[in-house]
Amino acid sequence: MDDEVGPRYADRFAAGDAAEADAANRAFAVDPATIVATVLVSDAAGSPVAHGALRDLAHDGIRDLEIKRVFVQPRARGAGASRVLLAELDRIARGRGAARLILQTGDRQQDAVALYEKLGYTPIGIYEPYTAFAFSQCFEKPLPDVDPTR
Repeated sequence: MDDEVGPRYADRFAAGDAAEADAANRAFAVDPATIVATVLVSDAAGSPVAHGALRDLAHDGIRDLEIKRVFVQPRARGAGASRVLLAELDRIARGRGAARLILQTGDRQQDAVALYEKLGYTPIGIYEPYTAFAFSQCFEKPLPDVDPTR
């Protein structure tokens, strides 16, 4: 993922000083202690083709789970792996009682933005820890309570 996405934004981080680089590293780092689930999607041969994780966050007094590190191997794009991945992350989040899913992507990942919007995610303001990065595009998907008796 870093090999593909990093070069898209390299120019935005190249001009910064050491303090800005440190702030970016902290903002985009993922502390393993905050990860509540990791999902791998495999192809028919059993090879992993997609990855995503859920991070436990709380914003606006609501228990949120943040989707992190979504990546689909180029050879698997367009075959439904991203939809399977996001559906499983959604299922896990609902099972944990999350009120909504949130995520951050960048303005140079329009394919990701299009996917999220197709799956019912709507734009929200840039949230911490990404507020210093104006190129961030953030989304939410409310997870209403599901009546188990239905």
